[in-house]
Amino acid sequence: MKAIKFFLGLFMFLLTLGLIAGAGGLYWASKEIRKPGSFDSSIDIIIAPGTGVGGIAEQLQYAGAIDSPMLFRLAGRYTGQDSKLKAGEYEIPPGASILDILNLFESGRTVQRTVTIREGLTNFEIHQLLAGMKDLRQVEPEMKPEGAYLPETYNYTREESNGDILSRMEIAMQSAMDELWSKRSPDLPFKSKEEALVLASIVEKETGLPDERARVAGVFINRLKQGIALQSDPTVIYALTLGEHENEGQGPLGRRLLKKDLEYDSPYNTYKNAGLPPGPIANPGRASLEAVLNPEKHDYLFFVADGSGGHVFARTLREHNINVAKWRSVRAQKSE
Repeated sequence: MKAIKFFLGLFMFLLTLGLIAGAGGLYWASKEIRKPGSFDSSIDIIIAPGTGVGGIAEQLQYAGAIDSPMLFRLAGRYTGQDSKLKAGEYEIPPGASILDILNLFESGRTVQRTVTIREGLTNFEIHQLLAGMKDLRQVEPEMKPEGAYLPETYNYTREESNGDILSRMEIAMQSAMDELWSKRSPDLPFKSKEEALVLASIVEKETGLPDERARVAGVFINRLKQGIALQSDPTVIYALTLGEHENEGQGPLGRRLLKKDLEYDSPYNTYKNAGLPPGPIANPGRASLEAVLNPEKHDYLFFVADGSGGHVFARTLREHNINVAKWRSVRAQKSE
């Protein structure tokens, strides 16, 4: 009987010691996973898809973010986060604790990169721009009609592809067109979003000044209503650079537009063809879409460069010819 009491007492003593030790261990571990890291600058780390908590812990130790991979694994198991860590590129802030890192990886707050697509680029130019970005996965882009993409600044992560950005740009253009089309002026000379997109691309290439877009759009609207050819130089340049002529890149012409170019035989040449060309000549920005769908109301029919980056507008051909003569004089002085 005494032996039973002895062993029972010993068991209870050891159990108590174990509980005390366990509690002490938990207290120590709880403090350790909350203790600030010893690094004083941010650490970039990329977690590949399918990487387990053990592999992540080793990456973190190698990068200098943690000292003990085992403690990281135990912390992940203790908090239940070990199966919730998301792949991606992360920036670990200076002094982050193990718990901070687990929370970051569970949140999926990956590094967001940005790319700005300038208004007025062609599809070809956009594809070329994205193809030159080394931090994007490269896939063969699906060919879309000209004007399919909305120029804007887009966020992306390292694991995304050029195709992902193009898809978002296409969705953004469709969304913008749907929204702005519903708010359009009632007396426009075109009946579809596709036609509005064509004219917006011309306005985009004609002027880069925000306060001119609606006025330029108004000129083209007036000409369309009166059956006057648009006579837009950018449409001729687009025709010349489609691959049918001098520059297969569908980018800048690389020289001054010549008088003979205005006779170039193409459905995009709005000097030879009345109405709108068969499709957009670039990817217009939202401001140009707004300008075309809500143009400035006036009676101007002509405009020409004023030599300072803007344009001067005219109601009659006589006024326009005077303005053209002034522009040619300015251009001649600049070339001297």
